[in-house]
Amino acid sequence: MKTLIINGQNHHGSTYHIGKELADKIGSETKEFFLPKDFGEFCLGCTGCFVKGEEHCPHYEKLKPIVEAIDEADVVILTSPVYVMHATGPMKAFLDHLGYRWMVHRPEKKMFKKQGVCISTAAGAGMKSTNKDMSDSLFNWGIPKIYKYGMAVAATGWEEVSEKKLVKIHKDMDRLAADIKNNHGKVKPGMKLKGWFMICRMVQKNGYNPLDMDYWKQNGWTEGTRPWKD
Repeated sequence: MKTLIINGQNHHGSTYHIGKELADKIGSETKEFFLPKDFGEFCLGCTGCFVKGEEHCPHYEKLKPIVEAIDEADVVILTSPVYVMHATGPMKAFLDHLGYRWMVHRPEKKMFKKQGVCISTAAGAGMKSTNKDMSDSLFNWGIPKIYKYGMAVAATGWEEVSEKKLVKIHKDMDRLAADIKNNHGKVKPGMKLKGWFMICRMVQKNGYNPLDMDYWKQNGWTEGTRPWKD
């Protein structure tokens, strides 16, 4: 099993430590990226990825290593501390670049058998909305099993987190890692994901973007083939 962590900021704070602990407890091969150190570009809104192909994105070469790591991973962990009740700017900028992979455009078949995790922390509040920022993308990429973990650490640094909260975090990561390992190779899309796929399928049968329509047709998805089936 391969685990990928994409961190929404560079420094090793509370969010980073929780994500790293989870990956360590999963016990698999782990690859890690930090934003914006490893990718810090803003989407320019050129629509090249949508209408010409992702290779026409002006940031394609910088983005490519992370996209390849996503495709190779069995578990994708996105971490972000809460910034003004939402994910960090670097995380949002990164996710913007993968809009072409959303279900309504050209989702990657490999996503439909992966597990995803969203982890956020704050001194007080905002974890729910921050995790939603990230889980919206995981869902629209086609990932069928998504876990969300938010923790109000009541601290500005990992070294300031109380012993009581640390004990809870450690136990929570034990349980989450066990669930992920137990579900490895077994995840399947639920009704919500399948329903969204079928709506997008109807869009692509009578669509407006030739590149998207051809992609769906070539994969057989506008007919009887489904990306979650072998």
